[in-house]
Amino acid sequence: MIPYTKHNINNSDIKAVVKVLKSKNLTQGPEIELLENSLKKLTKSKYATVVNSSTSALHISCLALGLKKGDYLWTSTTSFVASSNCGLYCDAKIDFVDIDLNDYNIDINQLKKKLKKAKKKNKLPKILIVVHLAGISCKMSEIKKLSKIYKFFVIEDACHALSGKFKNSMVGSCKYSDITTFSFHAIKNITAGEGGAAMTNNSEISKKLNLLRTHGITREKKFFSKKNFKILPTHYEQILLGYNFRLTDFQAALARNQLKRLKKIFTERKKICDFYDKNLINLPIIKSKISREIISGYHLYIIRIDQTKTKKKRFELVNYLLKKKISVGFHYIPIYSHYYYKKYKFKIDDFPNTKIFSNTAISLPLYNGLNKKNLKRITTQIGRFFNND
Repeated sequence: MIPYTKHNINNSDIKAVVKVLKSKNLTQGPEIELLENSLKKLTKSKYATVVNSSTSALHISCLALGLKKGDYLWTSTTSFVASSNCGLYCDAKIDFVDIDLNDYNIDINQLKKKLKKAKKKNKLPKILIVVHLAGISCKMSEIKKLSKIYKFFVIEDACHALSGKFKNSMVGSCKYSDITTFSFHAIKNITAGEGGAAMTNNSEISKKLNLLRTHGITREKKFFSKKNFKILPTHYEQILLGYNFRLTDFQAALARNQLKRLKKIFTERKKICDFYDKNLINLPIIKSKISREIISGYHLYIIRIDQTKTKKKRFELVNYLLKKKISVGFHYIPIYSHYYYKKYKFKIDDFPNTKIFSNTAISLPLYNGLNKKNLKRITTQIGRFFNND
């Protein structure tokens, strides 16, 4: 079976982890800061906060921006549930924006219409989370303009987009947003097993992110309470309600070692996507359209069956490929259609593009180590499916 994705670990990764396992610090050691510095260098952002998952990064990002009960958080219909769950963790209200059928990111025109209506009803979002699906950046300059007009914060959910660019700026630079989050989950372009990061250029936001990551605890003396005992050098105090969202040092070492070869990882994944582009032509499928101002992070390769050119259905293609021992994925079930979200009573007809996408899209195998022999096998079988009655 060819999997649709898998992690990639080499000997240098193993050595980096073993080195930490033999050291004095398994957690709260030097590897965390080293990883944060590497991320800042890569993205050109001023601050980085590494945490135990991208979900945690999204959660504390919302808290750092002051999201609370009664506020609205908007995000894309088409993402992993963490992109909206982070708002629910803060007791905020959730709403969604339909996607553009060219790149499957938030539809700017639909966003503009929704913002105009929301302003009239006094229901504007406090935070908009944009999702760079498959590694393709949203149109961030337009998002930034809208955020200034309608006064909302922007979080980039860039869990697919490490190494991607928008207008020559690295995703994660936060040039067009308040915070950008990354994921180091096992099947992301680089991994820590689990893990994530929140990037920002705002020093106050960064301080809040760091406090929220570690129980709300600080060692700053100005916060120490006046007590009837001598303050020791190891003294600390909790100044807000935080969480234990720390990443271990051996996880950080793994992610940092993989980050060193990010350029090679990116190049290999791009070649795989280029192969698909070249060998899936003249078939009734639709591929993502990437603007010239965007460089993808190449996390996923999504295709849609063009129902105007064939009567064949997605489930038929999936079953056919599985019989040929080729696995595929789907990214994603619309968030509002999950069982848990039924109580919020969103209507699928309010998101017509998402409805089309969710009935026609699949993700083809894409991972480092996917060889040319298997790529030929995948594209040949897709061709046979469509060309044989």
